[in-house]
Amino acid sequence: MAEFTHFNEAGRARMVDVTGKDPTERIASAQAKVYLEPETLEKIQRGKIAKGDVLAVAQVAGVMGAKRTPDLIPMCHPLLLTSVDISFKEDPQPDRNGRCAITITATVKTTGQTGVEMEAMTAVSVAALTIYDMCKAVDRGMSFGDICLLSKSGGKSGTYRRE
Repeated sequence: MAEFTHFNEAGRARMVDVTGKDPTERIASAQAKVYLEPETLEKIQRGKIAKGDVLAVAQVAGVMGAKRTPDLIPMCHPLLLTSVDISFKEDPQPDRNGRCAITITATVKTTGQTGVEMEAMTAVSVAALTIYDMCKAVDRGMSFGDICLLSKSGGKSGTYRRE
């Protein structure tokens, strides 16, 4: 069983001390899906959303979200991110509920003493929230799902890849 590292001797939350860890290249990728009406996806693709270019704004928001992760997640270390890349894959084929999807993927890199998994997951979450914000006037029923870590590398724990 893994030891909980975010608690001190008194059982109170703490930021983990990474002072003694060697800096290594750290890379993490995460994804989220936004489920929306086919008409909403079509409006996004045709640039017909009143607030502007939805995916361009969501891309910038995702980068900003990654950079602001320690402001949102209490025990995250402030990191010098060396790269944040956000991409979108549109799936216009409706699922069994009649919803299309946009899959958001974020890849975050740094060289440091702790990983960037939370930055990648925050990036896709903020990008998904931005899509909702920009499209809520035409589709309040949008939802999110499949927010997860896809892979991470670097550090003592090595490489992880979601199956």
